[in-house]
Amino acid sequence: MINRNLIRIRIVQIVYSWYQNTNKDLRSAEKELLFGLQKSHDLYFYLLSLMVELTKAYESRVEAKKNKHLPSWEDLNPNTHLIDNKFIQQLRDNRQLQHHFAERPMVWDADNSFLKNLLDTILDSDTYKNYIELAAPSYDEDREFWRKCFKQYIYLNEELDEILEDECIYWNDDVEIVQSFVLKTIKRFSEQEGANQPLLPMFKDEEDRTFALKLLHDTILNEDRYRTLIEKHTEKWDFDRIAFMDMIIMQVALSEICTFESIPTNVSLNEYIEIAKSYSTPKSSTFINGILDAIVQEIKAEKTIFKN
Repeated sequence: MINRNLIRIRIVQIVYSWYQNTNKDLRSAEKELLFGLQKSHDLYFYLLSLMVELTKAYESRVEAKKNKHLPSWEDLNPNTHLIDNKFIQQLRDNRQLQHHFAERPMVWDADNSFLKNLLDTILDSDTYKNYIELAAPSYDEDREFWRKCFKQYIYLNEELDEILEDECIYWNDDVEIVQSFVLKTIKRFSEQEGANQPLLPMFKDEEDRTFALKLLHDTILNEDRYRTLIEKHTEKWDFDRIAFMDMIIMQVALSEICTFESIPTNVSLNEYIEIAKSYSTPKSSTFINGILDAIVQEIKAEKTIFKN
C-alpha cells in the first residue's frame, strides 16, 4: 500500500529533521521512517473501518426509533438496505481488518458528531435515494453504493482531513494518497473471497521496503558527494541563502538518481519537482529542476551512471 511517492515524501521529511537534530543517529532515523510508514498503513485500515462505523451508527439510529414511546410506521418499518449491505458485512468480517485492530486498536468513538453529520449527508443524498429504490440490491450494487459514497462524501472531506490531522501528525501528508488506495480496495472486493478478501499490505513487496531504507541511508551517508555537486552547479547563487528544504529535496533526489539505476531519471526528477511544489517555496520547483538537470547531464557525460 505504501507507494514510492509516499516513501519519497517521508524520507525528505526525515532527512530535514536529521539536520535539525543535534543527536544524529542513523538507526533512530530508520526507526522513525518505518514508524511513519506504519502509521500510513494504520490510516488505510482506519478509513476502511469508517464505512463499518457509519453502518453501526445507522443501525443504532434505526433501533432507537423502533424503541420510541410512540413509534411511527416508518420507525417500525425502516429501509434496511444499509444494514443488510453485503459488502459491509464482508468488510466487517474481514480477517485482516480484524487482526489489524486486534494488534493496533483504533476507534472512532471520539468523533460521534462527525459520524452523525456524515451519515446524515449520505442519507440525504441522491446516491442513497437511488440505492433504496432497488428492490433487492446485488453484491455489486451494495459495493458500488459504498464506492460512490466514499468518493463523493469521504474522499477530500475537509472536516475529516482536519480530524485525521489532529489524530496523528504522521497523517498530515497521507490522507489523500491513502484515501485513493481505499477506493481501489473497494473496487477490488469480490463476494467469492468472503472474509479472506485480501487487503493491501504495508509494502507492495520487499523491494519497496529496501528502496525506502537504502534511499535514506545513501542520502545521509553520501551527503558530501551530493552537496558538492549541488554547490558546483549553484555558483551563481548565494549557497547559504538557498532554501534549506530545496537543498534537502535535491540531496534526496540525487541519491535516488545515483543509487537506483532501474528507475528512469525523468521519473525521479518529476517526483521530486512535485514534492518541491508542495513543501518548498513557489519558485523552488523551477530552481530544483534546473539544477538537477544540469547535474544529471554532467553525471551522464562523465559516464558515472547510465540510465534510460
